[in-house]
Amino acid sequence: MPVIELVTHINAPIGKCFNLARNIDVHMLSTRQTGEKAIAGRTSGLIELNETVTWRAKHLGVWQTLTSKITEMEYPNFFTDEMVKGAFKNMRHEHYFYSINAQTLMKDIFRFESPVGMIFDIIFLNDYMTRLLEKRNALIKEIAEMS
Repeated sequence: MPVIELVTHINAPIGKCFNLARNIDVHMLSTRQTGEKAIAGRTSGLIELNETVTWRAKHLGVWQTLTSKITEMEYPNFFTDEMVKGAFKNMRHEHYFYSINAQTLMKDIFRFESPVGMIFDIIFLNDYMTRLLEKRNALIKEIAEMS
């Protein structure tokens, strides 16, 4: 199963970064190139522990629907979202936040497995998912450091 690990340094307090990372509206802004919209469950604002969100987006030329659930949360240090329904065989995204001298180190660990197979996942999907996560993190950083 592929694992993507990203680290983003943000010049902003940990609580602000944590809340931006779980903000549905910020997520939709970061994925506007895919037309991603929250269509069920929590559809705006801050998603909380045990809440779900259903996303609809066009990925790889195909409209897809994915429902994820916040399965773990410890404010402001950690939360996990996991796919409960969608195109992946499985998907788990762990979000970690570390406060360092009034700044934040945000770490993502994203594990996924598609139904297509490991070779497709490693050769193609890994890069695609990495780019999506990098765009998301860049927007979180930009917003957090603005104010």
